[in-house]
Amino acid sequence: MNASTARRGLHSGPDLAAALFVLGVGLLSLWQTVIIPTSPIYAQVGPKVVPYLVSACLVGLGIGLTTVAIRGGWSQDIEELQDAAPLNPRALGLLLAGLLANLVLIEPLGFTIAATAQFVLVAAAFGSRAFLRNLVIAFIVALSAYGLFVKGLGVNIGAGVVETLVFGDPG
Repeated sequence: MNASTARRGLHSGPDLAAALFVLGVGLLSLWQTVIIPTSPIYAQVGPKVVPYLVSACLVGLGIGLTTVAIRGGWSQDIEELQDAAPLNPRALGLLLAGLLANLVLIEPLGFTIAATAQFVLVAAAFGSRAFLRNLVIAFIVALSAYGLFVKGLGVNIGAGVVETLVFGDPG
């Protein structure tokens, strides 16, 4: 082990922590997928296929990241870390506000309004200043997604005022 590798190894603690977190999330999602109840009416493709695929990808990513972290981490050069942009509290706050808006609004107002609010806040977090454009795009995409879920798949993902006006009573 040369001096560069030794120096990188000293700073791989956060890398290893992040890698183990991803691996843990993958294993947790795999466990939760295993316990999803399955009806015998499903053939070979049932409600567990996509969760198994996502779980496998998370576990694979976690293993890969852990391997890289153990070998010295992906932050290969301390100078690169020093040149990184500082944390943007406004952007982080807008991202969190978007998540919170979706959680708070989906039950009383429905999927379309909740997803539209989240989209607009996340777009602002990434620096977009075109509020009206983002609002229109978000509304169209969210309402279309709702329609595809309800009419195409028969799954109600949160009917509200807008959904009831456009698609009628989902029940």
